[in-house]
Amino acid sequence: MIINRNINIRMKESHTLKTAVLPFSYYQNQDVLFLAQDLLGKILYTNINGQVTAGIIVETEAYMGAVDKASHAYGGRRTARTETLYLQGGTSYVYLCYGIHYLFNIVTAREGEPHAVLIRGVEPFKGIDIIEKRRGLKASNPRISSGPGSAAKALGIDITFNKKELNHDEIWVEDHGIRYSDDLIASVPRVGVDYAEEHAALPWRFFVKANIYVSKPNKF
Repeated sequence: MIINRNINIRMKESHTLKTAVLPFSYYQNQDVLFLAQDLLGKILYTNINGQVTAGIIVETEAYMGAVDKASHAYGGRRTARTETLYLQGGTSYVYLCYGIHYLFNIVTAREGEPHAVLIRGVEPFKGIDIIEKRRGLKASNPRISSGPGSAAKALGIDITFNKKELNHDEIWVEDHGIRYSDDLIASVPRVGVDYAEEHAALPWRFFVKANIYVSKPNKF
């Protein structure tokens, strides 16, 4: 576990706490902004052919479905790709960006409400040797898992994970009791959504301040 110690992070990780896979009820929350912040410190796992890797979530972006001009589902848009967003919360939404990078999102809210949280950065936590091999980088190099494309590649996530449920089989999220105080979480505009007009300025990107695995300079 490589928790960044550059700052005095006020977080708690109980050694007696039984780690818990987040239940589907967690993702049914209608407040995608709450979930995007609350997922910070949760641990995203994948199991690919018996190879288990995991990363602490340190950066997210919220997308508020039909009313959000930055969302793929803005205006109730439904296509072959966006149909995944309309599934029940707790489902993976993976798509190819610019024909290069797979990006991993967690669908939230009830079925038919296309909210989602993009996972933009993770801190290597488990299976670090496998992560290093996938990325061709050392875990101490922030580029190994900072940015949504790198985070997905580090954990082996590709288009085959689209529509998979987060059910402790191939992909899931655990709560290990890691918590960040409010003053250590930044809330800033999302990245690469200039097309979203006034919604581009919404402060719906959340990250752990001073964590080296955050994708963009920590300006807030």
